[in-house]
Amino acid sequence: MAKKALCTWGGWKGHTPKKSTKLMKNILEEEGFEVDFKHSLKPLREMEYLESLDLIVFCWTMSEIKKKEEKNLINAVMDGVGLVGWHGGLNDSFRNNTEYQFMTGAQWVAHPGGAKKTYKVHFLEEKKDDPIIKGLEDFEITSEQYYMHVDPTLDVLATTTFESLAMPWINGAVMPVVYKKRWGDGKIFYSSFGHTVDDFNVPETKEIMKRGMLWAAEQEDLDFDKKVSRNILEGSF
Repeated sequence: MAKKALCTWGGWKGHTPKKSTKLMKNILEEEGFEVDFKHSLKPLREMEYLESLDLIVFCWTMSEIKKKEEKNLINAVMDGVGLVGWHGGLNDSFRNNTEYQFMTGAQWVAHPGGAKKTYKVHFLEEKKDDPIIKGLEDFEITSEQYYMHVDPTLDVLATTTFESLAMPWINGAVMPVVYKKRWGDGKIFYSSFGHTVDDFNVPETKEIMKRGMLWAAEQEDLDFDKKVSRNILEGSF
């Protein structure tokens, strides 16, 4: 049976959400996935539908989400549905929703240097056998270099180092660019590149996204108490 994915997009148009998400849709279909492509958060209202999925590809920037949609998304990932996103489409989606940010693992706060900054993406030596980055070499990209507040439990695969004449106090700051993490039984993958669809013309970026999506869609159960975990969050919802 083919794996099933939801690709949902919207929010700020400057991030080319439709074009970027359609690219991910095409990659998944080439890999044999059955894909729903939705310009709406309404699919998040149906928990039964969400739990029929293997993967959610998410691209919403500076948007708002209803409490039921947020709760269902968080719980679906906890139950084993993979979640993938890039740039502000995952880590600047809902600025008022800290439970969502807790799940995704980081929140954008600044991009010193603007959208045309050339920076290096460095793969961690100790992670070079990870299947998401195996065989890839450090590369440069011209885009927004994301400065984020990050979860210390992230499994970071690639970083960038900040150098700024305008803000010398951040010089030397090492920031995740590519990471994966767990949320219950769900697997989350993120890259901070992807400001527009043009970022994926860099061969390494497209390959990383493909591998990240395939990794996140593979379910792998953890031994934890979902009921207790949900009760801990329940007061926030």
